[in-house]
Amino acid sequence: MASLHGNFAHLLNPNYKTDVTHWLAEDCPSFDYGGFVVGEAKGEARLLGKSEGMLAGVPFFDEVFRQLDCTVEWHIKEGEAFKPIKHCATVRGPVRKILLGERVALNTLARCSGIATKSSHLKSLLLSHHHSASCFKPPTLTGTRKTTPGFRLPEKYAMLVGGADPHRHDLSSMVMLKDNHIWSSGSITDAVKAARAAAGFSLKIEVECQSEEEAAEAIEAGADVVMLDNFPADGNLSMEDGAKGNGVGAVSRRLKELFQGRREFLIEVSGGLTEENIKGSE
Repeated sequence: MASLHGNFAHLLNPNYKTDVTHWLAEDCPSFDYGGFVVGEAKGEARLLGKSEGMLAGVPFFDEVFRQLDCTVEWHIKEGEAFKPIKHCATVRGPVRKILLGERVALNTLARCSGIATKSSHLKSLLLSHHHSASCFKPPTLTGTRKTTPGFRLPEKYAMLVGGADPHRHDLSSMVMLKDNHIWSSGSITDAVKAARAAAGFSLKIEVECQSEEEAAEAIEAGADVVMLDNFPADGNLSMEDGAKGNGVGAVSRRLKELFQGRREFLIEVSGGLTEENIKGSE
């Protein structure tokens, strides 16, 4: 886990502070009528965790109140799990400014903490079903690019806090060739060749595959990652199991055997994954 190697806040460049400024401006674009009522008297607000979860989004919460000349004292660490009711932090400053930042700060922290909590839960569930006799390394839980517009940075940050791999951050982070790219190019092989010619050696190429045959073609063409999209979960990943059927486990094992010693590649499983069937997609 990344948390073993440093402080997550050190991943953030100063640009996120501009995002916070925009969030505050969105919530109060002109007059703060409620702030007029309460004034500048000094006050204190307590942040309570009212449901079980994992704390995430601390840098964004801190920046909201820093811009409003308030201070935040944390009583638990980011990435720490807690049970209700937990006093997580104390905010101090002018009452008007505490209330001005309250909703922006809470929305951001709740969103990040929810993502981190779910990520941590799913990762634990995934690893608990990994067989020691499996022919594969322990699985990695990854996120997607299906983030909320304008809020990708906090959501990807929260995935990391929860122990998930954030995957690619944008279209420039790696090459992902999906079905529409393949159809437009004519074939998987042609699409991979074109992508490699433009991306060079430093970017990985991933290909979305609808069948075992497509996955084999992608690997042969030089794809670094093949995505088995919407394959049925079958729980068939251990060395003792036979590689029969069209489930994700059987297909993954056959691909590994077919290209053993010839190609290095990763297999990504995507689509239709739930807590109930995650055992079969380990």
